[in-house]
Amino acid sequence: MFKKILFLFFFISSFSITAKSQHGNMPANEIMIKLQKLNTLGSVLYFAAHPDDENTRLIAWLAQERKYRTGYLSLTRGDGGQNLIGTDQGIDLGLIRTQELLAARSLDKGEQFFSSAYDFGFSKTYTETFDFWDKETALREAVWIIRKFRPDVIINRFPPDKRGGHGHHQASAILAHEAYLAAADPKYFPEQLSTVTPWRAKRLLWNTANFGGMNNTSEDQLKINIGAYSPLLGESYGEIAARSRSQHKSQGFGAATSRGNSTEYFEHVAGDEAHGDIMEGVTTSWDRVSGSADIQALIKLIIKDFNPTEPEQSITRLFELRDLVKGINDIYWQEQKVKEIEDIIIACAGIWIDVSTKSDQYPVNKDFEVLLEAIARRPNIAVKLLKTSLGEVQENLTTNVNWTLSKQYRSSQITQPYWLEKEHSLGKFDVKPADIGYPSNSSRPTVTFTFEIDGKILNRTQDIQYRIVDPVRGEIHSPIAIVPTLTAELPSSILLSTNMEQKTIEVMFYRHDENQNNFIVDIPQLDGWQISPKRINLEFGKENNLVKQISVKPDNSNSPIGSLSFQWNNETLKSIKTIDYDHIPRVTWFPQATVNCKSFALTNTVKTIGYLSGAGDMIPQSLNEIGIDVTSLNNRSLSVASLSQYDAIIVGVRYFNISPQASSTQKLLMNYVNQGGVVLVQYNVNTKLSSDQIGPYPFAISRDRVTEENAIVEYNSADLALKYPNKITPLDFEGWVQERGLYFADKIDKRYRTPLRINDKDEDPNNGSLLITNYGKGKFVYTSLSFFRQLPAGVPGAYRLFVNLLTKEKVN
Repeated sequence: MFKKILFLFFFISSFSITAKSQHGNMPANEIMIKLQKLNTLGSVLYFAAHPDDENTRLIAWLAQERKYRTGYLSLTRGDGGQNLIGTDQGIDLGLIRTQELLAARSLDKGEQFFSSAYDFGFSKTYTETFDFWDKETALREAVWIIRKFRPDVIINRFPPDKRGGHGHHQASAILAHEAYLAAADPKYFPEQLSTVTPWRAKRLLWNTANFGGMNNTSEDQLKINIGAYSPLLGESYGEIAARSRSQHKSQGFGAATSRGNSTEYFEHVAGDEAHGDIMEGVTTSWDRVSGSADIQALIKLIIKDFNPTEPEQSITRLFELRDLVKGINDIYWQEQKVKEIEDIIIACAGIWIDVSTKSDQYPVNKDFEVLLEAIARRPNIAVKLLKTSLGEVQENLTTNVNWTLSKQYRSSQITQPYWLEKEHSLGKFDVKPADIGYPSNSSRPTVTFTFEIDGKILNRTQDIQYRIVDPVRGEIHSPIAIVPTLTAELPSSILLSTNMEQKTIEVMFYRHDENQNNFIVDIPQLDGWQISPKRINLEFGKENNLVKQISVKPDNSNSPIGSLSFQWNNETLKSIKTIDYDHIPRVTWFPQATVNCKSFALTNTVKTIGYLSGAGDMIPQSLNEIGIDVTSLNNRSLSVASLSQYDAIIVGVRYFNISPQASSTQKLLMNYVNQGGVVLVQYNVNTKLSSDQIGPYPFAISRDRVTEENAIVEYNSADLALKYPNKITPLDFEGWVQERGLYFADKIDKRYRTPLRINDKDEDPNNGSLLITNYGKGKFVYTSLSFFRQLPAGVPGAYRLFVNLLTKEKVN
């Protein structure tokens, strides 16, 4: 029996939010596809764990060839993965991957959903995954999404066992099966039934594939050829899928296009078994709705008479169709088809709307100006703008003449992504029930336009956006941010006091409402720390920012970890963080302006470091926190002489995967080591290596990893790297985050020292996380330990060990 937990759900009819603008532009070929879709009443839900797990080719084929309502449920937002385009990790990476998924869906025409599960990093088993996610919560949310989306068929990407690889993958398959059963049974999660009804999909399938070196396809499985070419789109679904897949840029998943026949395989999991088609036995026409004969006939007539050069000729019949659909007794399909019809009417009329601002940020509870625009670009139709949600208009739109109006707008809440409004656990975001499933905020700054078109009323809602013209990228629309009245910006989220050193933090306070000049900010005191001052008076003049210095000193080297914060108006101040990449809309969110203060003993003789960037990490900034000066190096200007000025050289994560100069750089680095230098290379993956060799002696890279961040570490305490200049103890392996390490070395040449042994539960110890060798007069280190996570998190033991690895050893 599933545990029954009272859980109040609020119904919001518009369940899916996509990345595509709602302006109304739609070419005639897309209108025709939308018209054809009006006669299709089928739905499919693809079910997996992460952004990039979905089969974009199948989604594109289902949504645009078969014209089913097609959704992708990614249980997580991919927060725990690696990033190939920047240094963003954790929450920031999850925000990027959310937008990449929405960009993908805007191309393949699927819809996007999420649960509240947090991607805590790689997991080897589904049991560990459920320990983090809370299986009951994950199941309840999956059932809610199924009952709301009402898929005829659910498709897993993964199997529920070790063949699925990642524990998240296995867990997604288990949840899909249990949710498939529970969604149909009113005994489970009955509190949901005030707004949705039980729903049984026809079947649950596993979309088998050949990946990860394992072929799970079989010729006796259900097979579907999805390699069709669409004349209306001018491309195959393999070509569409490649563009969709390539939106996962932070994953480095640029995909080649494919053309011609392409077979997908499906294994039966539950429900009625299909033998010829995934929708076998499902009525996907209007025959599934009683009293719909007139609707089917009218749609066929509209399609038959549709004129792509004069689409407005279809508007009268489309309104007639809308009236018929509003009269059916199936509320689900009524809502879906009315929305589709209204989208087509707007497109046929050539109506375009926009709401833009002059700035990308505005303070909460403060009026700001928005520019409303509307245009009806097709002739022989009467379009009147009756009103907007900001007031009456009563304006007859002249054909192809832009209408504009400036109005004042005010938002009563900041635009914090809804899953970040509260602190999250290691496995789950704290999300209001009403928000479950949404990819982004359902409540955000918008304006609704009410039109009268040929005497019929139709509403359209448009996001308020900041619009600029970039000299290279052209016109850019990005979401506006509603920001707090007062924010604080910090140079770092961690403060590391080594050897009881007093540190000074410079805090930049920003006033966003120019009508407020004076603020009193309190700084709560921390146990074991001396903080000064305890209160700050902010008096803003003409400038909107003020810099204040805060003195922080531990009482002793064992002072407890504390979180320094700033409070105004009985709330902790937030900072503003903006994530800006060309391939996704700008993302702004508001983490709390806090500093994690840590005190520990550290002996460090390393003062200068040269850093070769890889795929992106925060190692340079982290080393600055302990007084090491880090210089970014350019591949093209490297020489042994230029490297000799540094105490050591660090090679960034995945450098040997992404740098075309890796092979020549490796030879140069080995010459530098041979002459007395220290080189530390961070982890690489075992595919697409740009050099045959990474160190002075051979080793291979495996896929082995230790995902338990608290896994016991056995070590050789006599090894010089573990006793000089800092004596490493078991305490130094406490407090690590997410994992111990990944892509461990294998087939290691005996000339390397391997002083560490680590393993997850029920696995053999692995010595591939740390390789050290003296080469010539210098030292070479290869490490798969996840220092790129530990140092930015301020893990004291990781700093002590990292400094040891960078320190020169005496060579006899």
